Amino acid sequence: MNIQRLLVPTLRSASAATLAAGGYIHAQLYVDEYRFIHVIGPLFLLQASASFALAALLLVGTPPLLLRAAAAGVTLGALAGFIASRTVGVFGFTEHGLQPAPQALLSLLTETGTLLLLSIWQMTVTRQHRAARTPVRTPLRERATH
Repeated sequence: MNIQRLLVPTLRSASAATLAAGGYIHAQLYVDEYRFIHVIGPLFLLQASASFALAALLLVGTPPLLLRAAAAGVTLGALAGFIASRTVGVFGFTEHGLQPAPQALLSLLTETGTLLLLSIWQMTVTRQHRAARTPVRTPLRERATH
């Protein structure tokens, strides 16, 4: 069996799983604590909803390039919010270190994993397209002999 045939579906499923896991962590934090925090609570709910929706669409097989970009955007937004909340603050909200534990660390791991999987998936697809492309022009050596 060809490993390339299995690689893309595996990356698709793994990306969806890590994206959904990050969404679950944000939904859990929203329900447990963050729903009462002005602006931040709704942002956590939005991030969780977007993650779940994109994970489902990735599994269904909707046009993958747009979905990979959207999933990367949601994930990068979550990471940017995490960093900002621990440095300059977000809408007056700040946190310190890896609190709340263990959700902060788990969120960092799932979001980093999602970005890594999406990057590998994109590189794999790009390589497959390059390998499948036929040359547009005849090589110079062949044109010189005609």
